[in-house]
Amino acid sequence: MSHRLAARLTRVRRAGGGGPARLPLPPGLDHTPLGCDAVGLPARYGQRLLAHLPGAGCVFADADLWWWIVPSGSDLGLPWPAPAQYAAGAYVAASRPRLIHTPDGPSPYTPPIPLYLMVCRLAGTAPVWADEVTTPA
Repeated sequence: MSHRLAARLTRVRRAGGGGPARLPLPPGLDHTPLGCDAVGLPARYGQRLLAHLPGAGCVFADADLWWWIVPSGSDLGLPWPAPAQYAAGAYVAASRPRLIHTPDGPSPYTPPIPLYLMVCRLAGTAPVWADEVTTPA
């Protein structure tokens, strides 16, 4: 682990007890032109999701939740069902989150649509697409 990454993780750990802290992306993956949010899911689903998601991005975990980095606005038109927790700006109230997965490519993002579909399946709900999304004439 690089010194820079270790320092960033330490800042998140220290902030863990005092409210939300931003999940720090590792060097080389911290350029996020689309911004970043995070989707948290209970840890018991983590390995199963990681094994089946195409192109998983950065994933953080603590004892209770796994956090998947997605582009900002991945909640627009997608009502993430429980047990998912959506964290705008990747600010999470996690206890000692650690980076457990980095992507093979240059993007830190997990594709939000496949993740959303898998979360719906776990939740036993049908995907819902918002009515605000319209097609051009």
